[in-house]
Amino acid sequence: MKARNRMLERDLWHLRGQVVAAALVVACGVAAFVSMRATYESLLQARDDYYRALRFADVFVQLKRAPLSLAARVAEIPGVAQVRTRVVLQATLDVPGLDEPASGRLVSIPEEQRPMLNDLSLRAGRYIEPGRSDEVIASEAFAIANGLKVGESIGAIINGRWKRLRIVGVALSPEYIYEVGAGTIFPDNQRFGVLWMGEKALASAYNMEGAFNDLSLALTAGASEADVIERLDVLLTRYGGLGAYGREEQLSHRFISDEIAQNRVTSTFVPGIFLGVAAFLLHIVLSRLTAMQRTQIGLLKAFGYTDHQVGWHYLKLALVTVLAGLVLGGALGVVAGSWLTQMYQDYYRFPHLAFEVSPGVLSLILSIVLATAVIGALGAVRRAVRLPPAEAMRPEAPANFRAGLLERTGLSARLSTSERMIARSIARRRWKSLLAVLGIGCAVGILVVGRFGLDAMNYMLHVQFQVVQRDDVTVVFVEPESPRVRYELERLPGVLTAEPFRTVPARLRFEHRSKRIELTGLPHDGELRRLVDATLRPVQLPPSGVLLTRKLAELLGVRSGEFITATVLEGARPVHTLLVAGLVDEPVGIGAYMDLRALNSLMHEEGSLSGAYLSVDPDRAQELYRELKRLPAVSGVAFRDAMLRSFDRILNRSMRTVSVVEVLFACVIAFGVVYNGARIALSERGNELASLRVLGFTRREVTWLLLGEQGVLTLLAVPLGFALGIGIAWLLSRSLNTELYRIPLVLDGATFSFAVLAIVIAALLSGMLVARRISQLDLVAVLKTRE
Repeated sequence: MKARNRMLERDLWHLRGQVVAAALVVACGVAAFVSMRATYESLLQARDDYYRALRFADVFVQLKRAPLSLAARVAEIPGVAQVRTRVVLQATLDVPGLDEPASGRLVSIPEEQRPMLNDLSLRAGRYIEPGRSDEVIASEAFAIANGLKVGESIGAIINGRWKRLRIVGVALSPEYIYEVGAGTIFPDNQRFGVLWMGEKALASAYNMEGAFNDLSLALTAGASEADVIERLDVLLTRYGGLGAYGREEQLSHRFISDEIAQNRVTSTFVPGIFLGVAAFLLHIVLSRLTAMQRTQIGLLKAFGYTDHQVGWHYLKLALVTVLAGLVLGGALGVVAGSWLTQMYQDYYRFPHLAFEVSPGVLSLILSIVLATAVIGALGAVRRAVRLPPAEAMRPEAPANFRAGLLERTGLSARLSTSERMIARSIARRRWKSLLAVLGIGCAVGILVVGRFGLDAMNYMLHVQFQVVQRDDVTVVFVEPESPRVRYELERLPGVLTAEPFRTVPARLRFEHRSKRIELTGLPHDGELRRLVDATLRPVQLPPSGVLLTRKLAELLGVRSGEFITATVLEGARPVHTLLVAGLVDEPVGIGAYMDLRALNSLMHEEGSLSGAYLSVDPDRAQELYRELKRLPAVSGVAFRDAMLRSFDRILNRSMRTVSVVEVLFACVIAFGVVYNGARIALSERGNELASLRVLGFTRREVTWLLLGEQGVLTLLAVPLGFALGIGIAWLLSRSLNTELYRIPLVLDGATFSFAVLAIVIAALLSGMLVARRISQLDLVAVLKTRE
């Protein structure tokens, strides 16, 4: 046993460069897996604990107005476990220190604190006191973004009347992990917040005594959500119900769930690629080692060592390599995962979110790493144990060289002696050359994938906020307004152009599929809100029919030219059959668009408007903001610049962080792959290079022969790496395709340039290290024969 351990130590020392390179690749894979997988599980656990502790509802519905007595009939629906009625309304807020108008969602809560659906987790201050109509509890994200403290006041226009509200507490709710206002799907915590107010005070302010306009339900175990929603819609139709929907369609839940799903995908794909490359490297290292140690294997067997003992020796070499990578990668993974989790805590609001590495993650990564070692060593071990002692102790038969393509075509005559030697070495060792090209190609592909997220995010930013959304400010009205409001908006200070829009809640159906969505009516000549196709060319609204975003069409299973059924969920609730006149492409959200006049005709309206897109003179923006704060008809204001910053903070920052980590790991892997290839080539050809030195070749010429071959293999690997990178990026883009956002397959030219530059630098560094080893060759020792 001691003799074999000494042999293992000798092999590890002899192969220390290759072993360290392979261990670093394993460490990158382990770090990526531990950080991403544990972050995914931490987010999932925090969300589920939050939902359970504060009783997050299962079904939601908004309506015009219904009597409180209706709650008893709702509770009688089979499958309903608990009912919570609320008054929920929008208000314009005047926040101290904020020039722009802010929007607040006022949500009623019981005068006295008690357990309820969508409960509150107080973070500071206290609960409201009964009878105090000016007391509110502010959402934590809104309070932090505006620097609001307990005891401070903000102004609000409530039902057309000015009122000062005093913040007595700061809280979180599972309903608003992701907090967004009207007119956007991106949070702007500085200009939108949730304020919880006593139900008597809020109902009195809006003449809603004895009534509610918002309903949340908890279901019993095993209840059919679809049946409950169907019965609820029938019951609430006469009260202006806007269509009940389950938790999966609740915006906050959907966004955090999509983020968690994205983490699940990346925690599978990225580490899998890294560990696959590690297994490939181990296979190459051990295969070449067994080929070089044929005599040693034969001697071991001749002295009585069994096949099992010989195989175990080489497997231990692989295990030592991957276990070293496991320890280093585990430590790096914990550091990176803690950082990622803290980043999520900054913009997702959980009472408690801590990075934890579960025993499941540890056991899974240990199993994967051991499997990587076994898979990488399997071929080499099998080859070692199958060698008969007599055959192993003989030198390997010399290669059967013959005239190749270069000689037959006459191209060899045009090459120098060194160039011919390089070309012949590659051609005559084609399988080894192919493996080397594949290994370097994998490194190039990983570098491409590492920057793919950055390219995709930059493209999404450009399309959504430069091509599609071209307005500066979006104004949403409390109730639909008459067409003349457009001209009133244009007379506001600083407004250059006002383009109106109409939104109508509807349920679209095609065959057995349905989707609750807002039909949006846009002016046919609008410029501030554009619809574009996959090539970013503008798409004109048809005079009749509807345009669907490609993702919505995919969810409904409908194609252009087919008909869908649209059930309007407000007013007289008309049901119409609409032609899908075409498809549009948007990277964010899903939508259905019609010509504004066609939608008004559909609703039998005289040009009603839900809001407007405004183009604003930046020099007079402050005047406009002051005016908007005083308009009681406005329920919400969204700012494109704020949405852009929010997009960058939420999606771009998380994707950019992960991409930077992937790029760093990819650079390590690139160096590991290239250096391994060069070192193995030196080990295999040491005798040959020493012979050339004895025959009169200079150190520079000998170095050029080896490194020139590696350079050619690197150049051949670049296009293969590009193809691999594009293929993996395509798989990732297909996996990260949700209702809220689609990651497009976009790769900038700079990404490919970066991949080439990184692999060239890795090749140069590897070449410098190998050249140093060549200069230190002991010609006498190298030229000793194995016999």
